[in-house]
Formats: sequence, structure tokens, C-alpha cells
Amino acid sequence: MDEIVKAALKKWPNVPACRGWLALDARGHWYMRDECIQAAGPFPQVKGSRITHDKLREFIHRNYEADEQGQWYFQNGPQRVYVELESTPWVWRLRSRGPAQPPAVSSHTGHDVAEVRECLVDEAGRLYLVTDLGPGLVHSQDMHDAAQAIEDGWWQPRDVRAADLPGRYGYVLSPQAAAASLPA
Repeated sequence: MDEIVKAALKKWPNVPACRGWLALDARGHWYMRDECIQAAGPFPQVKGSRITHDKLREFIHRNYEADEQGQWYFQNGPQRVYVELESTPWVWRLRSRGPAQPPAVSSHTGHDVAEVRECLVDEAGRLYLVTDLGPGLVHSQDMHDAAQAIEDGWWQPRDVRAADLPGRYGYVLSPQAAAASLPA
């Protein structure tokens, strides 16, 4: 977490959280979702405005974490901005290192993965890796390298239902919906 963010948290410790305004799609792209977009429909059916500003994306990446309930958020100064997830909290990018070793795996935020613990494939053929950072979806552009890793015996995929992943690995797809379902 950035030092400026830590300082803001100390100065303003009780800023209410924000839900529904930020989303992460299955390709690792961030989206801003203002009130009009939120009223038009849930994510990912209505995505919003894709964040393309490099410095803003880098700031989000450095301050992206999960709370104790498995809700992922971006700590924006003193305010937590909870993230609507299309699929998983991480999107993995792969880089081939040849047949003598498995592909290098890194997250959409640039974090390198030290260990792949599980390889899963869902009913739609999407491939997930559970790593030392947690569960994530393999980016669609990297399926060639993933298929090669499977063929080379580095990963052995097991079947999974996509709907079971959040409960099984302890993350929340929609913090906004979770908050709305709590008793008043």
C-alpha cells in the first residue's frame, strides 16, 4: 500500500466505503461505474467506462487488496472502493519459458506468482490457476501457453463449476450485492 494512502487512513479513519463504482473484468481491465451506469444494470452486463490512464491503473494495482470477508477493494486514500468482479480477483498473464519449465505467471496488477497450486477448468472451458496469491482466471490471450504447460505435464486440470469458485476460495463477486442483502 502506498505511504500516502496509509497517511490518509490515519488522518481520516472513518470514511465510509464505496460500492458499485469500480469493476474488474475477466481480461484484467478496470471500469468506472457511475450512478447512471449502475442504474442501467449490473456488472458485467453493463461495464461502464474503461480506465485507460496508466498512472491511475498503477495506483489501483498498488492498493488492491481483500478484506476479511473476501471482498476485494482499492484503497483510495482513506476510502475503500469495493470492486465488482466479473470472474475472479486475479487475472493471470503467462509467459512461456520453454518446455523445460512451466510458464511464468503474473497477475493483471504485475505481481509475480511463486507457486501454482491448482489448475481448474470450468464448464465453459475457462482455465483457472490457484496460486500463492489466490485464485485467478488465465487471460484468454495466454491460452496457447497454458495448453502447452498442460501438454508438457506442468499442470493437471481438474473440473470445477464456475459458480462454485467464490465460495470454495473465499471471495465475493459483488460487494455491492452482498451489502444490499444485509439486514438494515
